[in-house]
Amino acid sequence: MDIKELTEEMNRLVRSKGWYDKDTKRPQTARNLAVSLSIEAAEILEHFQFSEEIRDKDELGSEIADVALYLLQLASVSGIDLEEAVLKKIEVNKTRTWDNDTG
Repeated sequence: MDIKELTEEMNRLVRSKGWYDKDTKRPQTARNLAVSLSIEAAEILEHFQFSEEIRDKDELGSEIADVALYLLQLASVSGIDLEEAVLKKIEVNKTRTWDNDTG
């Protein structure tokens, strides 16, 4: 599956749960999705709290999937083509310089 197909699958799930409905208790606004994305990203950190080792790869994978799903949905409701945005950012990053070892 590519990004567009993943987004369509995610949208089918959200619609099936009624989360796009006006009277939902889980409004899928850009703000709410950004908050949820941040919370899920923080949950990834729990897997590394006090350890450099991955303790439970399946659980970590589940949290990473949550982040990906919220990211796909945030891009979707914001009208952003995530694939295009990622490719543009890669091109920008090719021109950037970061810290180097030459001091």
